[in-house]
Amino acid sequence: MESQFEELAQNPDIIIATPGRLMHHLTEVDDMTLRTVEYVVFDEADSLFGMGFAEQLHKILTQLSENRQTLLFSATLPSALAEFAKAGLRDPQLVRLDLETKISPDLKLVFFTLRQEEKHAALLYLARDHISSDQQTLIFVSTKHHVEFLNIMFREEGIEPSVCYGDMDQDARKINISKFRSRKTMLLIVTDVAARGIDIPLLDNVINWDFPPKPKIFVHRVGRAARAGRTGTAFSFVTSEDMPYLLDLHLFLSRPIRAAPTEEEVFQDMDGAMNKIGQAIANGESVYGRFPQNIIDLISDRVRDMIDSSAELNNLQRTCANAFRLYSKTKPLPARESIKRAKDLPREGLHPIFRNVLEGGELAALAFSERLKAFRPKQTILEAESEATKSKHSQWVGVMKKKRDIHEKIINLVHKQRFSNHVEKEIEPDITSSKINDTKEARGSKRKARNFKDEEYYISSVPTNHHTEAGLSVRSNEGFGSNRLESAVLDLVADDSEGLQKQKSRYHWDKRGKKYVKLNNGECVTASGKVKTESGAKVKTEKTGIYKKWKERSHKKVYLKGTTNGENGEATTISSGDYWSRGNGRNFRGNKKLQHSVPNAHVRSEIKDFEQVRKERQKKANNKLSYMKGKANKKKGKNFGKSGKRGKSK
Repeated sequence: MESQFEELAQNPDIIIATPGRLMHHLTEVDDMTLRTVEYVVFDEADSLFGMGFAEQLHKILTQLSENRQTLLFSATLPSALAEFAKAGLRDPQLVRLDLETKISPDLKLVFFTLRQEEKHAALLYLARDHISSDQQTLIFVSTKHHVEFLNIMFREEGIEPSVCYGDMDQDARKINISKFRSRKTMLLIVTDVAARGIDIPLLDNVINWDFPPKPKIFVHRVGRAARAGRTGTAFSFVTSEDMPYLLDLHLFLSRPIRAAPTEEEVFQDMDGAMNKIGQAIANGESVYGRFPQNIIDLISDRVRDMIDSSAELNNLQRTCANAFRLYSKTKPLPARESIKRAKDLPREGLHPIFRNVLEGGELAALAFSERLKAFRPKQTILEAESEATKSKHSQWVGVMKKKRDIHEKIINLVHKQRFSNHVEKEIEPDITSSKINDTKEARGSKRKARNFKDEEYYISSVPTNHHTEAGLSVRSNEGFGSNRLESAVLDLVADDSEGLQKQKSRYHWDKRGKKYVKLNNGECVTASGKVKTESGAKVKTEKTGIYKKWKERSHKKVYLKGTTNGENGEATTISSGDYWSRGNGRNFRGNKKLQHSVPNAHVRSEIKDFEQVRKERQKKANNKLSYMKGKANKKKGKNFGKSGKRGKSK
């Protein structure tokens, strides 16, 4: 603090500070003000809000003048930062240097449906067998514990990856990224938080280990591949819980999605099914399909043996499970419509990239296993047992027959509806727009007839014409408070347990309002009134007396009130030596205020600043020079006088 007092006493033009330390200086120094500041720059603004400096930033803005210009630089735009920009800035302009909503047409999207425990085997297969050894791959995971787990797992397999996560040491982070950039390692395992500042120009593949909860995060991840005319592939692992997020993504991208043909369809007409899928992919549709089960089973056994033989992997697996449970609670929910649509999605077959598996003799076995999964026996176990044993439990048989007579028609009707809906979806692209409208009206009328709600008196929470209003809004592309800001907002889920706990919704009891108030990310309410510094320590906002002690010892003063009328900045730094050397030590009325403002003004200061030392040295040099010149002139005059006397005597 004392060395910073010395620097502030020199009246600097630019101050580079962390929010906590700047607030500490403003509290300590009475004469320090920010009213004359013209430009305020918040660099890495998203990190500032993520670290919990929102309260300090608001206080700093209140101490600035209204004529200042505020600049916020950020790689992402969290919701807390967007709210701060709306409330704290006047007539702001949003300048975006990213292609947030665009995916390169040269990027191939591949979606695999599998279970959570099958991801290890699928990732190992992709890294070892499917992806070429000369291609670089970026792997995105949810938490830093998954980064460490996959790092050890790949090293056990003889593959050396690079790693990067949020609270990683800066030197280790630089070493790992430099290895990947110089192609010494071909895999880089990262989290969303750590990947913000990483720029890899020539990236071939991206693997989404955990499917991103927001479409913008997906675009943020896969947008790193297929740049500058290069081709690339984005592989994504999708569990059953992630299917609504997959539908949200394709709504955001305005791309259709379809399931891969089942094994039975391929078995009946392989060429026709493959041609249909190839044409769909060429038209820009996305296809999701399963991983081959025989590959998953083969590699899963090896992964299980690897985890059992390694105590470190065993401990990390439990930690990853707990971290993923917390991650699932904190990530945003998908849209309700997507959750409904995900339930009606058709069953998918093997993904088309595994054509070599389909062409083998295993296709018939796979088709048989799929038929076996869909097999429904005609009799229940009670009926079969009573017929086999011919026991007296004929009453159970009668009950089941009555139940089947009642429910069989309903079950068959539901199956017919599902089949007709599936057929309609396939035929739908060939139908004209008028027919589509007619079918929609017909479906809507049926729904209204069956719905328990009275549409005449029911008031929905969402306006019925909100899509039309959004399209017809006049200022849809203008201003900061319009849709441009909301479309740029991107909240990243933290990758460590501490950050995940902070991102949970927290409430604070407001004593004045007598109600619970929801706190945003990074906000906190402390009864002690302390300020959080950049190191995480909490400092009291009252004066600690550090500045007063420094002022008494150094006889200097921080006087950051700015200069007006073209005054020189040197006049703002006042020390007692300057005060007495200017001859201002007289006791007249206009000088009393200045005498009281400078401590120990009646004592001559022995400490000299740079300007005083320079002037004193210059004065000594001038005095010495004038003395030498005078001495030389005096000597010449004596010699001239002696010669004159000699002339007279002669």
